[in-house]
Amino acid sequence: MPGWTGDNTLKTIIYYLWEICMLTQRRSGILLHPTSLPGQQPIGSLGQEAYDFVDFLQASGQAVWQLLPLGPIGYGNCPYSSFSAFAGNPLLINLSRLVEAGDLRQSDLSPIATATSSTDFNTATTLNLPKLQLAGENFKRRGTPIRQHAFDQFCHRQAGWLDDYALFMVLREECRKQPWQHWPPELSQRDSSALRDAENRLQQELYQQKYQQFVFFEQWSALKHYANTKGIDMFGDLPIFVAEDSVEVWANRELFYLDDKGRATLVAGVPPDYFSATGQRWGNPLYRWERMAEDNFIWWQNRFHWNLELFDLLRVDHFRGFSACWAIPANEETAENGDWMEAPGEQLFTLLQRQIGSLPIIAEDLGIITPEVEQLRDRFSFPGMKILQFAFDSGADNPYLPENHLPNSVVYTGTHDNNTTLGWWNSLDEEGRQKVRDFLHNPCENMPWPLIETALASSANLTIIPLQDILALTESARMNIPGTATGNWQWRFHAGDLTPAIQTRLKNLSQLYGRQLCNTTEM
Repeated sequence: MPGWTGDNTLKTIIYYLWEICMLTQRRSGILLHPTSLPGQQPIGSLGQEAYDFVDFLQASGQAVWQLLPLGPIGYGNCPYSSFSAFAGNPLLINLSRLVEAGDLRQSDLSPIATATSSTDFNTATTLNLPKLQLAGENFKRRGTPIRQHAFDQFCHRQAGWLDDYALFMVLREECRKQPWQHWPPELSQRDSSALRDAENRLQQELYQQKYQQFVFFEQWSALKHYANTKGIDMFGDLPIFVAEDSVEVWANRELFYLDDKGRATLVAGVPPDYFSATGQRWGNPLYRWERMAEDNFIWWQNRFHWNLELFDLLRVDHFRGFSACWAIPANEETAENGDWMEAPGEQLFTLLQRQIGSLPIIAEDLGIITPEVEQLRDRFSFPGMKILQFAFDSGADNPYLPENHLPNSVVYTGTHDNNTTLGWWNSLDEEGRQKVRDFLHNPCENMPWPLIETALASSANLTIIPLQDILALTESARMNIPGTATGNWQWRFHAGDLTPAIQTRLKNLSQLYGRQLCNTTEM
């Protein structure tokens, strides 16, 4: 059990009770990415506002906090396009917590108090990173022996990804933030002599990168422990693919479909679907699964083990890609022309199940789902996802309708890729709205709450509601529009939005539908 340090026998008993609670009890939670938290930094962080949100979850009878990926963001500030599949986003580090840790002085924070009504990633980069640089210098000079030892242990335990990540980020900065394929050939091709020279030349910069990762995971671990002691599970998100301009592709070229210059030849996406008439061309390089199988999927083993250490539950984004991937030739401008490429998901998950046991994985099984994908999901008893906004545009056999939900599933009003529920409702014509009313047997006069209540009443064991819906926000609060590269991930709620009235309403509804908080600290 996360954070438990007591007697081993008691630990075993309580962990068993916690696991039973996690897997079988009806529960509910909220979807909120940390960048959307309020606070004095230009984007939300792992500071006091995150702890306050945990307190709100507990007080409103919720048991799960779902987040988007936490990695360092690349183009468009997209959390699904990261420079690393293992690292944390330094912009989420809370600077006031570094004052408490002794790495900064209060006077060092000026002029960081620039809270904005939406996320401001550019300002966060401009203001926060120099503060982190100073904090790293201070930590190196005067960090306590306990934290210095913890830093050394962190660097040793995580060297398998941390060393390459630190070098990648430092070289990227030295090369004017160009993609690694545009670096000098000896660096892009990872000439061993050139890399050793860079490591010797850039020791201080490498130290700074490792320090930032240390404090990120120091703060994340503390927040997760706090949440777990309040009975809140942290629900993470694992994107199946990685960005072409990432340390994973640079350091493991043999695992991806690349040409001799390191550029992708086959890229990922999805064919035309609900979200886009031309499909979605994500541009991530596809895996050479046959090569990965040669070493027993060690890269995937490491990735899953790390994520299951960080989170209590894990949503696997684009789960169908573990059955087959939509392979698009890199020279195609859209996702219309592609082919399905099979993937050995059953082999991989069987291996992980033997190592870990029951896998707390939720399969993002939206879009084009074939019987093979359903068989893979059900073979390992992974819960699937049900989106209520998709439920009312066809007949009684629509799998997203509440009466078609299964207990082993997670129901949402909408996800980060959907409009807010109020925005969705406002976009429907009168015929579409009447279909919703007819299905729900509800006049739907105070949307989005009729849809929230429908989600909570569902037979699905877990209900997740985006915070935008709980706050009854319009389309302007939408998190992401799939297929668009800019203008996303900007929404941020305000201090004071989570009123006692909202807390009470959510708690009462969760109790009414048997989703009251399961708090192991009270067992």
